[in-house]
Amino acid sequence: MRVTFVAGGYQPQRCGVADYLAHLRTHLAKQGVESQVVTSQVSAQAINKPDVIGAVDDWAMPNLFPLVRTLMAHPTDVLHIQHAAGSYGFQRPIFLLPLLLRSLGYRPPIVTTAHEYGWWEWTPSWIPAGLLEFAKNWGQQRGWWDREDGWLLTGSEAIITTNENIAAIMRDRLPQLGDRLHSIPIAANVSVAPIDRDIARRQLRQTCNWPEDTEVIAFFGFLHPVKGIETLLQAVQKVVYSRPNVRLLLLGGVETLSLQGEDAERYWQKIQACIAELQLSQSVHCTGYIDAEQASHYLSGADIGVLPFNPGVTLKSGSLLTLLAHRLPTVIAESVETDPVLMSDLVKRVSPRCVPSLANALLELLDDCFQCDRLSENGYRFVQSRTWEAIALQHHAIYQKVINQFSN
Repeated sequence: MRVTFVAGGYQPQRCGVADYLAHLRTHLAKQGVESQVVTSQVSAQAINKPDVIGAVDDWAMPNLFPLVRTLMAHPTDVLHIQHAAGSYGFQRPIFLLPLLLRSLGYRPPIVTTAHEYGWWEWTPSWIPAGLLEFAKNWGQQRGWWDREDGWLLTGSEAIITTNENIAAIMRDRLPQLGDRLHSIPIAANVSVAPIDRDIARRQLRQTCNWPEDTEVIAFFGFLHPVKGIETLLQAVQKVVYSRPNVRLLLLGGVETLSLQGEDAERYWQKIQACIAELQLSQSVHCTGYIDAEQASHYLSGADIGVLPFNPGVTLKSGSLLTLLAHRLPTVIAESVETDPVLMSDLVKRVSPRCVPSLANALLELLDDCFQCDRLSENGYRFVQSRTWEAIALQHHAIYQKVINQFSN
C-alpha cells in the first residue's frame, strides 16, 4: 500500500502537525505502508529527502493547480490530506482540492484529517451576510459542502479527527457523513527515554546549576504567544516567593511555522525581558529546541508539569500526553471544549490567564505529595492506552476500507 500525504508544512521540529505526521509515517512503515509527503517547497528543501516533494511556494489560489499537477503525477493508493489552518498559512484554497481533483478524473480515494475545526468560518465582507449564510446552510444540508471547510470534508471518502469534541461538531453539521467519520486520538509526541529518575534529577539540576533540593516545574512545547508563558512566569514569581527552592524549566524552542524569523526572535526577547523584569533570572532555565531524547531526560528529572495555554488544553495536545507519559502531575488551563476525561482526576485544572489560580494550583501540588502521586499514576495509566502503533493500525484499516470501496 502506498499513501500520499498533503501537508501545509513538513518540518517536524517546527510544527506539531508535522511532528504528528512524522510519527504516523514511521509506524505505518512498520506495517508495510509506503508514504510520501507533498508539501511546500521550503519544507521539502529543509527535509531534503526524495519522499518529501515540494509542490507549492505557498497555499494561495494560484498554487492550487501546481499542487494538482504534482498529485496527478505521483501514483498512489490513497491521498491523505492533513489540515490545520496555521500550517497552510491560514489560506483556504486547499478546501477546493477534492473538488478540483475529482473534476479532473483523479481516482484514488481521499482521506482528510482535520486537526482543528469549529472556529474558522469564511466570512468575506464582499458577500451579503444573509446570502452567505443561506448558501452555507443550503449546501451543508445536502452534504455538498461544509460551512467551514468547503469541499474538504464532503469530498473525502473518510474523515479523521484527533479530538472527540471536533467530531461532535462535524456530526451535528454533517449528519449524512457520519459513516465516514473516525475519531483517532493522538499519542505522546516524545517517547520516554530509558533513564533512572534519580540520575535524571541530578543531571537536570547540574545542567541548570541548581541545588540538589530544587523542585522543578516543567513547561514542555513550543514557546508561542498563545501558550500562556507570560501568565506562567507571573505565577512562578508568586510560587518562588513562598518556596525559594522552586525553579521553572521552559523546555522548547520558539521558531515554528507560525512564528518565524524576526517574529520568533522578538518573542524570545520578550520572554527574556519578562523573566528579567520579574527578577526570575536565577529561577528560570530556557532550553531552546532540543532533541527528543534530551527532552525526555529533562522531563524525567522534573517534579511537576504545567501547560497554561491561553485557549486552554485538550487531549489533542501532544505536550500534555508527553508530560503524563513522564509521570508528571500536571496543571493545565481548562478549555471550553475540555474532554470529559480531563474533568476526571487526571490533571489539575485552572482558569486560563489567571495568575493567582495558577500559582495556587502549583503550590498545592508542591505541598501535597499524595495528590501528586495520584495524578502521576492516573496520567501514566491513561497514556498507556494511546500508542502510535494503535494509531497506525487504525489508519491502515481506514485506508484498506476506502480502497476496497473504490475497487468494488
